[in-house]
Amino acid sequence: MSQNVMITGTGRAVGLGYNLVLRYLEAGDNVVATVRQRSEELESLQEQYKDKLTILTMDIGSTESVEMAASTLMKKMDHLDLLINNAVTASRDCDKGFFDADLDLITHTLDIIAVGTMRVVKAFYPLLVKAEGTALIMNISSEAGSIEKCYRTNMIDYGMGKAALNMATMNLYNTFKDERKVNIFAIHPGWIRTDGKADNPAPLSSYEAAGILKDLFAERREDFTGHRFITNEGVDYPF
Repeated sequence: MSQNVMITGTGRAVGLGYNLVLRYLEAGDNVVATVRQRSEELESLQEQYKDKLTILTMDIGSTESVEMAASTLMKKMDHLDLLINNAVTASRDCDKGFFDADLDLITHTLDIIAVGTMRVVKAFYPLLVKAEGTALIMNISSEAGSIEKCYRTNMIDYGMGKAALNMATMNLYNTFKDERKVNIFAIHPGWIRTDGKADNPAPLSSYEAAGILKDLFAERREDFTGHRFITNEGVDYPF
């Protein structure tokens, strides 16, 4: 039976979001792919999959934009079974250390990664609770967001954003867990060649990673008792 899946941050064919879209389309699901601006790659995919793919323009840094997108989708779909929050950003100083980075750039990254995800969950929650079974939210986090495992002196904004996303995930889990209509996890998706470059040493292509995640998401849908931050292998990862 097909499901209704929504994925944010899907505009780049080499990226994880796009390849998650592709994996779910290949499985016969109805997919909503959100982008901040037009994506020719997604439009080409829509030519192949027709009405199975809905492209939704949405800026998760704007509550108004997110609410408008939710209103638009509610006219087309009566529920969502799976929401994958993949949209992300990083500042131009992400690779710089503390003394060289412009700290004023951190705020925008935090807003997009953590607050933006919560905007999406809040706006699309009415569709999630209408799922026939348990609706699932998967927040794409990163090992860079683990406070316990932190070893870097750079990636300050990105790491802080993912750590904040992990906290948001736990807060939302506590909010939803009693009704057991919506489940939620944060996941480290593995080391992925999201730039599409052949010389990238990461072991997984975005398409390979998307396939692994798709299977894992199906396995964890009904798990309300396990650790909320996991790896792409289903192993608990420390917050």
